Formats: sequence, structure tokens, C-alpha cells
Amino acid sequence: MSENALIVFTRNPELGKCKTRLAKTVGDQTALDIYKFLLQHTADISKAVDTNRFVFYSENIIDNDIWDTKFFNKKLQKGEDLGERMQHAFTELLNANYNKVVIIGSDLYDLNAQTIEEAYKQLESHDVVIGPAEDGGYYLLGMNVLHPEAFKNKAWGTSSVLEKTLTDLNTTSVKFLDKKNDIDTWEDIKDIPFFVKNFLT
Repeated sequence: MSENALIVFTRNPELGKCKTRLAKTVGDQTALDIYKFLLQHTADISKAVDTNRFVFYSENIIDNDIWDTKFFNKKLQKGEDLGERMQHAFTELLNANYNKVVIIGSDLYDLNAQTIEEAYKQLESHDVVIGPAEDGGYYLLGMNVLHPEAFKNKAWGTSSVLEKTLTDLNTTSVKFLDKKNDIDTWEDIKDIPFFVKNFLT
């Protein structure tokens, strides 16, 4: 068994229920198509990382989807808010004797396998690794022991998440990865040629 575990948090891809801020500009169907593309991208890069992989569904576990059980263990998110759900996932895998646990979102066009591998490498000498997002949150969080303060009392989905997380981790050794942009709104994709060509024309 690998000593590393990768958590992917995913929202079930349903029309009108995902990428709702993006859908306000491009419509529900295009937003769903973009999200499905991002899910496939996330699955592909995750499979390129030498780790045990766990996909945590938001609503219900789906059989025979892009998260092939040859590569991914399937689980269900548990908790009232994003913080509780992430803490539950980290706790479960750390208690399963994984030494390094990393969580990523499923909506990053510029995330790659090398970034995830760098997170595991940095956990050898740091307590926490964070991939900061352009919007004030983070796209990646890695730990080698549980730091529950990272998951509590956050206004999830707002620009204050990263700053508040760092404040709460003030006695912890934290390593930053490169800043990246997760895709939530029209502004996040309007200048990326790939999306303009394939989804917006």
C-alpha cells in the first residue's frame, strides 16, 4: 500500500446543480459540459500520480462513471459544511495509516500531476502544504497529521478562506505551492483559448 492518499472532492454532475455561478453567464448546459471536462481532467492527472486515490461524492456514489474503480476508491462526503466534510475525509484516511494525505478540488484546468507530487514531497519537511487559489481560497491542502483548526469557523467559498486558515495554523509549518485559478465564473475562462474554442463559440 502506498503511504500517500489523494482525496478528490467532487459534486455530482447534474444539470443546474453545478458551476451555478458560471451558468449565470453561459447557461446550465454549457456549465455542466465544462464541469464534466474538468472532472475528466482531474481524473486523468490523478491517475498519473503514484498514490492511493479516493473520490468523495457530494450526493451519492455513482457506478460506471469516469472514476474507474481500478484507480479510485469511492466514498461519500459526510458533514454539514465543506469544513466538516474535509475533516471527516482526512480523519478517515489518516486513521487508515496513510502518512501523507492531500485533497484537491475538481475544477482546475491548470492543475497537473507534478503539483500533486510536489505536495507529497513537501510534506516530508512541513506539517501542511497549501496550493493557494487566485480567489482567496485554496485548490490543494495536504497534511501528515490532522489539524482540525484548518476546517473550523471558515466562510467557505469566500475570499477570506486562505487568510483565516493561515491564522488558525499559526504555529504550524506551512509550505505554499504555486498559485492557481479554479474555475467558478465567466471571468475565470473568458481569456483561456481552449474554453473559448470548445465551449463558448
